[in-house]
Amino acid sequence: MNFIRFYEICTLMRTAANLKTGESAIIDHFSDSEVSLKLMEMGCLPGEKIRLERIAPFGDPAAFWVSGYCLLLRLEEARTIILDESKVYN
Repeated sequence: MNFIRFYEICTLMRTAANLKTGESAIIDHFSDSEVSLKLMEMGCLPGEKIRLERIAPFGDPAAFWVSGYCLLLRLEEARTIILDESKVYN
């Protein structure tokens, strides 16, 4: 377990995987450098608004609205998107 993931668990940071359907937030940073490159190429940039649209019947994947389009992410990938706690909207 790397330090950032340990820090995330200890401080209970809010991630995209924790959003409720229809809830929006602002992306703050990423906890995994490998996955973050892939996500940034798809438009998930720090400062960008992300909204959970819907979740598949068995809970994985989830559909997020980000950068003007709908993006399907596995919950494992969504957990690497750390949100700005002060900017979570319903």
